[in-house]
Amino acid sequence: MWRWPLYATTATFLSPTPISVVAVSTTAQNWPPVEVEAPTPHPDAPSPGTVLGAHYSHCFGCGDQVESGLRIRSTVDDEGVVVSTFTVTKDHQGAPGLAHGGLLTCAFDEAMGSTVGNLLRKPAVTGRLETDFRQPVPVGSTLYIVAKLDGVAGRKVYVSAEGRLDAPDGPLAVEARALFVTVGVEHFVKHGDVEQLKELGERHSDWDINP
Repeated sequence: MWRWPLYATTATFLSPTPISVVAVSTTAQNWPPVEVEAPTPHPDAPSPGTVLGAHYSHCFGCGDQVESGLRIRSTVDDEGVVVSTFTVTKDHQGAPGLAHGGLLTCAFDEAMGSTVGNLLRKPAVTGRLETDFRQPVPVGSTLYIVAKLDGVAGRKVYVSAEGRLDAPDGPLAVEARALFVTVGVEHFVKHGDVEQLKELGERHSDWDINP
C-alpha cells in the first residue's frame, strides 16, 4: 500500500508499518560537532518572560505584514532558551491537511535564528540546518518550538530545538540543529535591500552590529 512519505532533510531510517523513526542522524548524535565554549547571553539580552517582537515586519517567519507567513511568536524562557509558537493554517499545507515539511524547517530556522539574535544581540545568518521529522503536523495545530544555544566557536553559534504538538509538553513532532554565523552590517548592505535595512536598524539599534 502506498503511504505518504515522512519528509526529512537528513538521512533517517523508517520501519515498515506503522511509520516511525528508528534512528537519528549522525549529526544529532555528535552535537555540537566541534569543541565549543559555553554560550553567554549578552548583558542586555531580554529577561525571562519577555515577549519578542518581529525582527522585521516583512519577514516570512515572524513578520506581521506577510499575509500567508508563519507569524511565529517567541518568548524568552530560562537563560539560553527561547520558546516560539507556530500555528499551522491551510496556507502552510504540503500534503492535504498536513504542514509542508519545508515550511516546518523554515519555522525552526526562524525560531533558532531568533534565539541567537536576541540572546547574543548580534545579527547572524544560517550556515547549516538539519531537521528530523518525527510525526506529521496537522493543519490547525500549534507547534511549540523550544530552542537553546548549545555552544560558540568564534563566529559560529550552534543551536538546537525541538517542536511539540499543541503544548510545551505535547508529542514530539520535529527536532532540528543549526549552525549560525555572526556577521556585520556590511553583509546585509552588500547582499540585501539597503532601503529596507533602515527598519531593521531601527528595531535593533542596541545590538552589537559589528562585533
